[in-house]
Amino acid sequence: MSGNKEFFYRRLHSLLGVIPVGLFLIQHLVVNHFATNGPEAFNKAAHFMEQLPFRYALELFVIFLPLIYHAVYGVYIAFTAQNNTSRFSYLRNWLFRLQRISGIITLIFVSWHVWETRIQAQLGAEVNYDMMANILSSPFMLGFYIVGVLSTIFHFANGLWSFAVSWGITVSPRSQRISTYVTLGIFIALSYVGLRAIFAFV
Repeated sequence: MSGNKEFFYRRLHSLLGVIPVGLFLIQHLVVNHFATNGPEAFNKAAHFMEQLPFRYALELFVIFLPLIYHAVYGVYIAFTAQNNTSRFSYLRNWLFRLQRISGIITLIFVSWHVWETRIQAQLGAEVNYDMMANILSSPFMLGFYIVGVLSTIFHFANGLWSFAVSWGITVSPRSQRISTYVTLGIFIALSYVGLRAIFAFV
């Protein structure tokens, strides 16, 4: 029975990392990328997101609750998982380790980012271009955001590989090799979007 629960928890953890958390990550990167077109474009995109109907319900049930479950169970996995060198290649074992490390970095980064933006908005601050430009004016925070964004994107992209395996989408070694290249491409593409967005505020 406990084995069945563990299997269910891991599958749910994997699913929520892609839907809805992963989709929200992509949407968030796209909105931030509007900063490359200037402050007005970013502020307009951010304002549109703030005006969505049922915004608070969407944030609670589509973002925060799935994210909290994924984060809490992810920490458990990070500190209990063992590498399986007999099953996976040397590269995949390194990616397995990096997935756990990037998960911890991502948790720290996302928590801090939520504090600096979402919580501050509830305290009366306005989340706009000037806020992000002020945050990223510090070289330390700029470095922190670069590492955090790249870590978050890697965690999502590499997590797609694990998702495809655990859900039986990529079963054969060949399909898993192809999936490795596809997820690497996703990492590069989203990193380009994320880094462009960051430097647009600098």
